[in-house]
Amino acid sequence: MADWIDIRKDPAHVAREREKARGLRQSVWWRQQLDGGLCHYCGKRFSASELTMDHVVPVARGGRSVKGNVVPACVACNRSKSFLTPAERILDELGNLP
Repeated sequence: MADWIDIRKDPAHVAREREKARGLRQSVWWRQQLDGGLCHYCGKRFSASELTMDHVVPVARGGRSVKGNVVPACVACNRSKSFLTPAERILDELGNLP
């Protein structure tokens, strides 16, 4: 999957954003997202403990840990999305990635 993508992550950015994500996971807002029980990607229902925090634009690709960039995702969807951006994910699903 998408082995043509060259990721040169900034370790300082990743560490900073991971710390922010830990704080965001403790927020009332995030608990409300989990209580909805829906995976952002597949739309299936899960218990809060079965959902993970996914960065829509991955931290390794410059994404940030802010409300507008994190969504609840089931483990399978989070794993399959991996480091892809939203556009790359669509292309991957269509079979158009090199």
